[in-house]
Parts: sequence; C-alpha cells; structure tokens
Amino acid sequence: MKADFSSIQSLCLLRLSAIGDVCHAVAMVQAIQRQYPDLAITWVIGKVEYQLVKHMPGIQFVIFDKSQGWRSYGQLRKALAGQRFDVLLHMQVALRATIASLMISAKVRVGFDKARAKEGQWLVTNHRVEPLATPHVLEGFMGFAKAIGVTDLTPSWNIPVPETDTEFAKQVITDDEKVLVICPAASKAERNWLPERYAAVADHAVEKGYRVILCGGPSQLEVDLAANIIKSSHCHIDNMIGKTSLTQLLALLKRASLVIAPDTGPAHMAVTQGTPVIGLYAHSNPGRTGPYLSLQYVASAYEEAMASSYNNKIKWGTRAKGEHLMVLICVEAVIEKFELVIAKLNA
Repeated sequence: MKADFSSIQSLCLLRLSAIGDVCHAVAMVQAIQRQYPDLAITWVIGKVEYQLVKHMPGIQFVIFDKSQGWRSYGQLRKALAGQRFDVLLHMQVALRATIASLMISAKVRVGFDKARAKEGQWLVTNHRVEPLATPHVLEGFMGFAKAIGVTDLTPSWNIPVPETDTEFAKQVITDDEKVLVICPAASKAERNWLPERYAAVADHAVEKGYRVILCGGPSQLEVDLAANIIKSSHCHIDNMIGKTSLTQLLALLKRASLVIAPDTGPAHMAVTQGTPVIGLYAHSNPGRTGPYLSLQYVASAYEEAMASSYNNKIKWGTRAKGEHLMVLICVEAVIEKFELVIAKLNA
C-alpha cells in the first residue's frame, strides 16, 4: 500500500557531498518546497558543501564534519537530539552516510531502490524510491521528491548569493564582455584534460573575441594545472584559481558566457545558473553525471574508453578505468562544441 505523505510536517534530508551532487539535490529540495511550502526541512550536509547553499531559505542546515572522524557522529546525534522527523530522505550511498543516518530519528526512512542501495543503506531505510534503468543523477534524486508525492519534478534552481559576492563578480566580468570560464580541475588528476589542450581552446576563444578566465580551488593540483595552461597558451588568460569563495565562484559562473570543465563541481554549479557548459568526459558516463542542461555540448570519450576495457554489456554508470583516458578527447572536438554554443548564444 502506498504511503500518504500529504500531511507531513517535518523532513530531514541526508546528502553530505559532493558539490555537484549537492547542486542536483538543490533542485530536488526546491521541488519539494514548491509542493509543500510550509514543510520544515532539515538538511544534514558536509562542511564544504554548506558554504555553497547556506543562504537557501526555509532550510535548517546541520553540518556533518567528516574531518572529525568518529566524533562527527556524536556531534550529529547531539545536534539532532530530541527531534523526530516524519520523513528522512537518505540520499547518499556511502558507509559514513549509513552510519550518520542512525543518528537521525524518523518514522519513514526513504532510500534508493534495491539496485542502488549499497553500502548498507537498505539496512537503515524502510521505504524505497522507484527503480530507474538509466537515470541521470539528478533524475535519481528527483525520485525522492516523487516518493513523497511531489508531482512537478521540473528542475530549477535558486541558490541565493550575498550581494557583496554579486558585486564582486560584476567587477570581474562586466556586462559588455564575452567570457569563457575554464574550471580545469576535477578532484582526481586523471579526470583532468591536458594543459596544452586547454590552452589551445583558450587561444581559439580569444581569436573569437572571448576573454578567458581560469577558476577553481586553491589546491596545489589546481594551481599547478593553471600555471601549465597559461605557460602553454599564446594568449592572455586571467588566473583566478584559489581566489574565490564558492558563492563568489557561483556569481562568476552566472556572468560567464560559457564554461568548460571536466566532471567536477563547478560544471554543475554553472548549470544552476543557466550558463552553458562544455563538459569533458572520459571516465564517467555523461548520461549519468554530465551537466544536466548542457548534455548536447559534452565532448565525450567515455564510450571509446569503455569499449577498450569491456567486451560485454556494462552496468549503467560504470566508470572507465585508466590514468590517461582524457587524452582521447581531442582539441578539435572541444572547439566544435565551443562553436555550437556560441552559435546558439549569437542566435
């Protein structure tokens, strides 16, 4: 018998990481808010990810700081002491999330369907979303909203940005500029494109009248990658690697004309701002993790990479293995996507 969620008054959402997945979760939770505007929502979220969404209205955030090790679970239990939710949406398949969910008291505990409920998730839930054969991550998340009776699953995003960050972005990118933002680095070096190829696309963009800005975090990997891109380029590139907060980066991505990025958080941040994204994919299936509103612009070598590793039918979402798969994406393929985007922008 299908549960009736029309009278729910409190909901807890468990999605700790990462930035891209949190962007997908925002669309899901805001779909819930449209249907249940008076619903009290608590979101258990990672420390870094919180910095992106902390200004969202109608949500009480509880930070789960995984850097605290086992103490993080006790801190979560203390933060939620005395609270019992009508519904828990357990949206993260990870052992730490399974353990964290034990600190959350809820009558109905919604998890993924049997095929996706790994890392012990099925042990701590009592209700499942509908199975989907080949979902994008965002569509998989929307299954949680559907499970509690939400009917309008059209993704949209409203991630508030402080006015000071908006003004910062206006100073960096003026209204009359055409700007390509390259966010070159993923969390794992093997998912990054080659610096000389980023540089070649940057050179092409400048020839077409675009200013090029590099954006990203302060890690040494990103700093070094940016330096190598600039060294390989024949044009001027503005380097803002490590010089923005997450909300400042979000504001910059909104003002950009288009974005180029591998499978990394800023690609999905740009989607939330309505900015077209050229995704660079070889390790993961862009049909599952690509920039949701820009899948037609993805430069993908995923199928080629998988064909060299697997002869039989593969499960949806299987990652391709190898340290040098991104070399399969050629400069010409990315420039072709660039031309498609700017043709649409000009139209």
